Amino acid sequence: MDSEGYIRRTIELSRPTKRIIAICTDGVMIPLALWAAISLKAGRPQLNFDDWLAYVLVLSVSIPTFVRLGLYRAVIRFLGHKAIFAVAFAVILSGVLLGSLGLALHVSALSPSVVTIYSCLALLYVAGSRFVVRYYLLSRHIQPTVARVAIYGAGDAGARLSTVLSSTRAFDPLVFIDDNRSLHGRMVNGIKVFPPKELPSLIKDRNIDRILLAVPSLTRRRRREILSGLEPLGLHVQTVPEFEQLVTGNANVEDIREVDVCDLLGRDSVPPKAALFEACIRDRVVMVTGAGGSIGSELCRQIIGLGPKRLVLFEMSELALYNIERELRTVAEQNSLQVELVGLIGNGHHKQRMREIFLAYRVQTVYHAGAYKHVPIVEQNIIEGIYNNVISTWYTAEAAHETEVETFVLVSTDKAVNPTNVMGATKRFAEMVLQALHHRGTKTRFCMVRFGNVLASSGSVVPLFNEQIKAGGPVTVTHPEVIRYFMTIPEAAQLVIQAGSMADGGEVFVLDMGKPVRICDLARRMIHLMGLTVRDEHHPDGDIEIAYTGLRPAEKLYEELLIGNSVTGTEHPMILRAIEHSLPWERVQWMLDEILSAMGRFDCPRALQLLSEVVVEYKAAPEPHDLVWARQATQPPDDRKVTSLKVRRLVRNTNPTSTGPTDTARP
Repeated sequence: MDSEGYIRRTIELSRPTKRIIAICTDGVMIPLALWAAISLKAGRPQLNFDDWLAYVLVLSVSIPTFVRLGLYRAVIRFLGHKAIFAVAFAVILSGVLLGSLGLALHVSALSPSVVTIYSCLALLYVAGSRFVVRYYLLSRHIQPTVARVAIYGAGDAGARLSTVLSSTRAFDPLVFIDDNRSLHGRMVNGIKVFPPKELPSLIKDRNIDRILLAVPSLTRRRRREILSGLEPLGLHVQTVPEFEQLVTGNANVEDIREVDVCDLLGRDSVPPKAALFEACIRDRVVMVTGAGGSIGSELCRQIIGLGPKRLVLFEMSELALYNIERELRTVAEQNSLQVELVGLIGNGHHKQRMREIFLAYRVQTVYHAGAYKHVPIVEQNIIEGIYNNVISTWYTAEAAHETEVETFVLVSTDKAVNPTNVMGATKRFAEMVLQALHHRGTKTRFCMVRFGNVLASSGSVVPLFNEQIKAGGPVTVTHPEVIRYFMTIPEAAQLVIQAGSMADGGEVFVLDMGKPVRICDLARRMIHLMGLTVRDEHHPDGDIEIAYTGLRPAEKLYEELLIGNSVTGTEHPMILRAIEHSLPWERVQWMLDEILSAMGRFDCPRALQLLSEVVVEYKAAPEPHDLVWARQATQPPDDRKVTSLKVRRLVRNTNPTSTGPTDTARP
C-alpha cells in the first residue's frame, strides 16, 4: 500500500480506535521521558530496576490526567495554536501530581529536579508529536476538491486568515503575496511571502487556482488597482468575512464571498459631516416613506443612530414594514437607543391619512422615498406609476405643508433628467410639484436629491449577474454601449440626509456619482474575477456568454444628472446644487387635475400626453405600453351580462321557499 493510501486508511479509522492508539503511544513514550530525565540527572544512561515504582506512578498519573483534560478527544488534524496551552496545562498538572506522590511515598527516583526535567521532556514530546503528525497528515492528505490558494496580504489579517485556513481542508494556503518589499522572502505562519510580479509564475509552478484577498485596511481605490492586476490571470478571486465574525461564530471560513462590486468600481465614500448629518434628525420627529425599500430602509438605519426623538416608518408593503421595524427594534435594544419607533402601513394616495399622521406624531422631517422605480414595470403600468410617483408625492407634500412640517426631502433619480420613460417622467413631474409648492409659499422647506443607480438594491444588475454566472450563464446585458452611474446604498443614504440639511427650499441637489460604468465591462470583470472566461466569437471555448437582449421599452443608453449646466457647489464635496426650470403652481395644479381626470377614465394616451406637456423633455411613445390598456384595445366588446346580486336578493325575498336561484335570476 502506498503512503497516500496508508494515510487515508489512518484518517478513516474510528474515533475509539484512534484514541486507543494515542494512549498506547503515550504509554510507551511517557516512561521513556522519565527514564531520560533520570539519566540526565545522573549524567549517564541510568536503568535501575529498583525505580519500577516511579515508572508505574508516571503512567498512573499522566494517562488519567490526559484523559480527564480531553487530550484524546482532540482531532489532531485540526489542532490550533490554543492546543499548546491545553497540552502544557495537562503536562504541568501531571508533573505536580507526580512530584507530590514521589514525596509522599519517598520514591527517590522522583526527586523535584527529576520531575522538573521530566515535565519539560514530556511537554516537548506530547505537543511536538501531535503537531508533527498534524503537519504530516495535512501535507500528504490533500483532497481533490481542496482549493490551492494564494493569500494577497501578508499583514495581520493575512496571517490570521492562514491560521484559520490551516484548520480546514477546504483551502490549502500555499503562498503569500504582498506589496510591502520588507516582507518579501520572509515566512509568515510557515508560508513564504512573494512580490505581486511573481504571481503569474507561482500560479503555474504551484498550480494555484484561487486568490483570497486579506487587505481590509486598503481603500477601495487601491483594491480596484489590485483587482485590475489580478483580472488578467483568470483566477477566482474572493474575499473572506471579517475576523470578528469568525471569532464570534457569526460567520465561518466557508462563508467566503465573491469580490464586492464596490471594489470593482473603486469608489471611496466621503465620511459624513456631523453637523449636516444630524441637523434635521437629532431630537426631532422623523418620518420615512417607503421605509421598507432599498433606499428607505437604509435611511432608517442611518437615522436611528443619529438620535431622533421618534422615527415613523411608513410603508405600503406589510412584509417590508414588518422586516425593517423588527430590524430597527433589535438595533435599538442592542445599542440602548432611546428612540420611539412607529410602524405605519398606508399609501401616500390618501392625503387625509398623511395629514392625520403628521398631526398625530408632530412630524418635523420627512424623507419621501416611496416610489415605483423599475423602468419596464412602470412602463407597463402607467396609471399606477403616475399615482404612486406623482400623486402620492403631491398629497404627501400638501399634507406636510398644511401641518407645517419643517423639512421635506424627495428622493429622486437621474432618470428624471431628459426622461425617455414613464418612470423618469413621473419623477421629474414630482420634482416640479415640489418646486411649484415652494414658489407658491410655504413654511416647509421642500427639496429634491437626485442620484443614479445604487448597488445591491432590488433590481440591480449586480446580484442578477452573480446569479447568472453561478448558473453557468448567459449574462444578459441590454446593449453593448449602456453605461450607468453607481453608488453604494449607505453612501447614497448619508448624502441624502446631508443634502436635506442644506436646503433653503426648492433646490435640486445632485450627488457626485463619479465616473459612469459600462455595463458590459462590469459583466466581463465579474466573470473574470470568478475565475471564468467570456465566450464570444474570438473565444468560442470560453465559459460564460454575454447575451445582448436589446434595449427595453423606453430604456436609455446613458443617464444624466443635470438639466442644463447651472450648477454650484455646496459645503459638501459630493453634493452639488442645481438650478433648473420650474412651472408656476397654477399651471402645475391644472396639470395635476387634468391627469387625475384622465386616470379616472383609464385614458392612458391622454395621461401620457399630459405628462409630456408638463415634462417637456419627455416624448411619449406613439402607443402606450400599459398591459391592461393594450389588452382592452385588442379585445372585442364583451357582451356578457353580469348577474346583479340585488336581483338575486329580490327573487329570494319574493320566493321564500326557494332553495336556489330561479330562472328569473339567471343572466
